[in-house]
Amino acid sequence: MLLSVAACCIALLGPVAMVGCSAYAGVALEERRLPMKFSWVACKPNCRGWISAVGIVTAETPSDFDAFARDHQVKGETVVLDSSGGSVNDAIALGRRFRALQMFTTVGVSVLTPSAGGERAHVSPEAYCESMCVFLLLSGKSRYVPEQAHVRVHQIWMGDRTDNARAASYSAYDLMTIERDIGRLAKYTFDMGGVGDLLSLSLNVPPWEELHELSREELRVTNLITTDKVAQLGSPNAAVVELTPKSLQGPFVSTAAASAGQE
Repeated sequence: MLLSVAACCIALLGPVAMVGCSAYAGVALEERRLPMKFSWVACKPNCRGWISAVGIVTAETPSDFDAFARDHQVKGETVVLDSSGGSVNDAIALGRRFRALQMFTTVGVSVLTPSAGGERAHVSPEAYCESMCVFLLLSGKSRYVPEQAHVRVHQIWMGDRTDNARAASYSAYDLMTIERDIGRLAKYTFDMGGVGDLLSLSLNVPPWEELHELSREELRVTNLITTDKVAQLGSPNAAVVELTPKSLQGPFVSTAAASAGQE
């Protein structure tokens, strides 16, 4: 069922979902209202490309990613996330695909700007990763969150009742469904190298309250950050985070916090 959440985000949910809402204007907001879209961003001539993943997770998203992966070499590449959340079980399925492919994850918006040699690609850190997007972020073999990015969490809920959650009625079957999916989410969280703090922070925020934005300390405690910085090209710019040159093996600069054993 398609529904509106806080008149700001639209999600295809079923039956339980996490969906967030942000004051995010312009084209980026319009794209984040739509089902998740995957695109390859070429970064030429002296840096790696990456995968842009923008929008909400729907029942079709895992198969859409599979189709994208058949046409691109995605193993070990970076996924740049900008998403309001979506379906719990489909996000879990997508996150397991990311981990199986040993992908890296970060939060950002892919931007193309004109230059003398053609379009130049970079990643703007002014982006949102909310609700189930946070658990997609967790699926990365290594994970980076720029300081300007917004990572926000709240409870999972019945998708067709998030707009009036307190006044809605619930059956025993509904409660069973929610508890079942919380169990699935908990197992996934630990499988991905997350900790109970992430579940606790998420499950303490009901859908009628504002999403909780994770602090830098909370991002580290929950293992959502495993590396402190991304190698940058050229002159540093506070509004731009670029991915690694091709000469480096991976897209992230490793730190002691990185979990080398997570596959």
